[in-house]
Amino acid sequence: MDAVRVRLGPVLEWAVAAAFFAATIAVAGLILRDIRGSGIRPARSAAAALVVNDVPASVPKGAVSLPVLSLADGKTVRVGDSVANVSAALGSAAETGREQADQGRLGERLTRFYDYAGFRFVLVYEPFERNGERRVSAIYLP
Repeated sequence: MDAVRVRLGPVLEWAVAAAFFAATIAVAGLILRDIRGSGIRPARSAAAALVVNDVPASVPKGAVSLPVLSLADGKTVRVGDSVANVSAALGSAAETGREQADQGRLGERLTRFYDYAGFRFVLVYEPFERNGERRVSAIYLP
């Protein structure tokens, strides 16, 4: 019986060593594949080709986007405010009359330029849901 145990011991050791060697080769292959990167590039889907630019073309280059605009007299404009709320807070005199329309993700997007108490800014209005009310989706300081 001792002879059988002695003969199986080295065979088992060699099998374990071979398994560890194969695992090391497999891990090295995975690392090399990740380093080289995949040569296959995913094709652009039709939906990705129709993605609308998030920043309207009429917004000046280098404009800074803000989530909330606090004005000197304590009034604020926030992303999500409706057109009626902004008009009530700022009044129609703040609008410069310049307005650009383009296609947004969920409908027509309006970009309006304002000058309130000598402070210039741009508001982008678009619906947040299909056939929804236009709301402030972006505030930019030129």
